[in-house]
Amino acid sequence: MSEYVHKSHNVSVLLYHLVCPAKYRRVVFTPEVDGWLKEVCLEIAKRYEIQFVEIGTDKDHVHFLVQSVPMYSPTQIARVIKSITAREIFKRVPSVKKQLWGGEFWTKGYFVNTVGQKGNEKTIATYVRNQGREKEYQQLHREQLTLFDTP
Repeated sequence: MSEYVHKSHNVSVLLYHLVCPAKYRRVVFTPEVDGWLKEVCLEIAKRYEIQFVEIGTDKDHVHFLVQSVPMYSPTQIARVIKSITAREIFKRVPSVKKQLWGGEFWTKGYFVNTVGQKGNEKTIATYVRNQGREKEYQQLHREQLTLFDTP
């Protein structure tokens, strides 16, 4: 469940459902790539005020349910997640770069939707967990939200 994030000048609950397809809709999400994706996302969470509530893959795209703070727009969140994960997956799993010959991991676009705190959060989390073609969805991470520390 989401938590109120208390900062020095605001209190917020900002949840986003972000869907990022792999370039050319290639089937690149294997157990190895999934493992690195989860690890990189958890590293992102340590450096940025982006908390991954849930991460899941469906062979050619990824669903992220994230909570963040008002200083990050949805576009900035998507840019941070896509750029860092792409660079790190290419570095850690070089075979993926051969599958995606253009040198890009993600498509240029993405889907983002706000998630309401009352009711919709569970609905979206359930959707993210249960969607997918022939139930190929692999849950990589699930975490209870906590407050961000304010320095």
